[in-house]
Amino acid sequence: MKPIIRETERIFGFETVVTPLLHDVNFALDPARNQYHSTLILEKLERMAPLGTIKLVAVTDVDLYIPILTYVYGEAQLGGKACIISTHRLTEGISPINRPETFHCRLAKEAVHELGHTFKLRHCPDHSCIMHYSRTITDVDKKSDQLCRYCSVLLEDDKKRLMEKNPSA
Repeated sequence: MKPIIRETERIFGFETVVTPLLHDVNFALDPARNQYHSTLILEKLERMAPLGTIKLVAVTDVDLYIPILTYVYGEAQLGGKACIISTHRLTEGISPINRPETFHCRLAKEAVHELGHTFKLRHCPDHSCIMHYSRTITDVDKKSDQLCRYCSVLLEDDKKRLMEKNPSA
């Protein structure tokens, strides 16, 4: 969790608090696919969010999917409160020598990417931007851990709107 906390605080500027929320996601299991429908989990997480929560990122180890894709590394509610990421596929292709560093980097990138969507950021055409769409784990590795200039401006605009609506945030 430390890489996620460090990077989300660096990019978004809000204090990050770790709290166990949802202990069982079997309600979202599709037995035919042997995967978990991330949208169903997101909907439940949003209802369970503690009072005063600005944004919520859930981390799970189950294999996530949405019906139109074979799998997803994560999913978010565009402009919403909640997002989810899965560690299930983030260890793909990692050698034992660089395992922790590569895994932590991937984990943090996916958390920031999905949280970016909750701040109304869409997929970015800039291949180095953290908001660029990742089809494969190689795509995750190639993109930087930074927002491009355009996405940074959009994030600041949405944070200002959020602060105006919720001054205690």
